[in-house]
Amino acid sequence: MFLAVYFLLNIALRIALPHTLDLDEAEQSFYSQYLLAGYGPQPPFYNWIQYAIVSVTGISMWVLSVPKNIILFGCYLFYGLAAREVLKGRSLAAVAMLSLITLPQVGLMAQRELTHTVALLFATSLFLFGFFRTLRQPTIGSYLIIGIATGIGLISKYNFAILPAAALIAVLPDRKWRGRLIDWRLLPAVVLAILIVLPHALWLPDNLASASAPTLERMTAEDLAPAGLPRIGQGLLSLVIAVLGFVALPIVLLAAAFRRDFFRALSSSSPMIRVIERMMVISLVAFVGVVLFAGASDIHERWLDPCLLVLPLYLFLKLETADLDLSAGLARFRPVVPVFMVVILSILLFRIVGIQYIGTYTRTNVPFSGYVAELTATRKPVLIVAGTKFVAGNLRLAFPDVPVVIPFFPGVGVPEYATAKGPVLVIWRGETADDPTIAPGFARDLVKSGIHLQELNTLTLPYLFGDGKRSFSIGYSWVEGGAK
Repeated sequence: MFLAVYFLLNIALRIALPHTLDLDEAEQSFYSQYLLAGYGPQPPFYNWIQYAIVSVTGISMWVLSVPKNIILFGCYLFYGLAAREVLKGRSLAAVAMLSLITLPQVGLMAQRELTHTVALLFATSLFLFGFFRTLRQPTIGSYLIIGIATGIGLISKYNFAILPAAALIAVLPDRKWRGRLIDWRLLPAVVLAILIVLPHALWLPDNLASASAPTLERMTAEDLAPAGLPRIGQGLLSLVIAVLGFVALPIVLLAAAFRRDFFRALSSSSPMIRVIERMMVISLVAFVGVVLFAGASDIHERWLDPCLLVLPLYLFLKLETADLDLSAGLARFRPVVPVFMVVILSILLFRIVGIQYIGTYTRTNVPFSGYVAELTATRKPVLIVAGTKFVAGNLRLAFPDVPVVIPFFPGVGVPEYATAKGPVLVIWRGETADDPTIAPGFARDLVKSGIHLQELNTLTLPYLFGDGKRSFSIGYSWVEGGAK
């Protein structure tokens, strides 16, 4: 109930803030028009969920915000159930569940702008629950949970594949748990995972370049990173920094709350502790392999989610295994959770409404409501052709009954233009906030699609909640549909 109220507050805050969509929200708004086996560089699970809901309810800010918070709530819930499988104390398991909020990638970043990562976090928690339950008390249900979680995880983020592989290897040294790998109940779990992944897996071979190229570009940072040993060194340093950024805050908070007991507990061990340690080490070794063999030079913290999400649970398991009196430490740690909730909600609010004091304007401060009012004062489009997913998603939210398309997605050209009967709005943003110059690639795609712009216009409005000195510009043009 405590967590549910927190996520309801997050929903209420997002509805109260401007309905300009951030990048991931805009992508979901745009993609919700299509049911596809693949959408590009990200696997499709979250897109499928969003499409299914939008198909029933239509697009709205509520439809974009509520599912995300439900999935995040599910992440905490299954993490708590996973904690119950390995921790004896129910109150300790509850605190371990709530401690997820101290992980910046979970508490703040997932709530701020991410979508596919939210699905990954849910799948990771579900996998940990099924995995720990299978180790402790295997049932057909626990195996099927592993299968479902693996299937969902693989079509949420590709880096999830590291987690089941690390878990499989981690149990091999343990004689007692090795038998879980040759249990007949593993077979239906594997079949279930394959069935979940199959539609996207069939799409992937023919679309491997579009699915992998953007991620590889971010990982290798080709324009910035040197070659050879310097690149490897930069990649390993990036990995170390990412790990420290991921784990530092919960470790510092637990050390401050439990004090000497925390450091005493670091030496405690058990079969379950050793399995978790092997899982984390194997996962990080896999990332070292990515640096050494794939040339990655820029590792992001959120890529470590499936590897290190188990960390808070692992630390609490260490504390419990040490057989210490934890009452004083728990009393000091419990207030951390509501404080973090207030701080996170405050950050989410102030980064938008206090932007004139911060100086860094967010996408949510872009005045799309003003653009819509200006552009549709005299006419309404029957079709919108957008230059980017950010623009397309925001216009889709503003015009839920009007098709919003991007040239050459998902098919060739803009087939909707040929059948459009009425005014068509072509709209784009430039490389920077104050430069609405049409991108050459977008201009070429328009010409290839048979759309010829007669007049290029600019609309400039001040940022929402800004100081009035900074503005954002878009470019647009009205054309007549191709239908005669």
